[in-house]
Amino acid sequence: MTRILGIDPGLLHTGWAIIDAAGADRKYIASGVILPPRTAEFPTRLAVVFREVTAICERFSPDVCSIEITFVNKNPKTTLILGHARAAAIVAVANRDIPLFEYEPNKIKKALTSAGHADKAQVDKMVRLLLPAAAPKSADESDALAIALAHSNMSKFSF
Repeated sequence: MTRILGIDPGLLHTGWAIIDAAGADRKYIASGVILPPRTAEFPTRLAVVFREVTAICERFSPDVCSIEITFVNKNPKTTLILGHARAAAIVAVANRDIPLFEYEPNKIKKALTSAGHADKAQVDKMVRLLLPAAAPKSADESDALAIALAHSNMSKFSF
């Protein structure tokens, strides 16, 4: 059994999910969204992401972490800000010596739906089908579950 932490990074909403995986078996453990205060200064929001991911790692003791790779958006400033939030989560995981795996959005979608250009509704439907106990309350939470599931699918022969 491998415990996987999936992270969908963001400065305003960082989705996270914990699943257990063994072969083709998947079990939902927990998930949620880290919500730094919108009015907080940039460094404070990054610190919230770092502290919350650290607390999740301490509480659930994941064996591995999977995180989405950030692509360049139309707005370079948005890409840079997202990269900072992603880095805060990565450092929190790295501080616990948890192996980290990074996946492109299209590979995550393909691992769940067999279509690299699936929309969010298709991904969410597969998350709910594969983990009926999860019931994600937001797209960020669903995406984090998808990232964890994608890792379990792409690395199932290494468990």
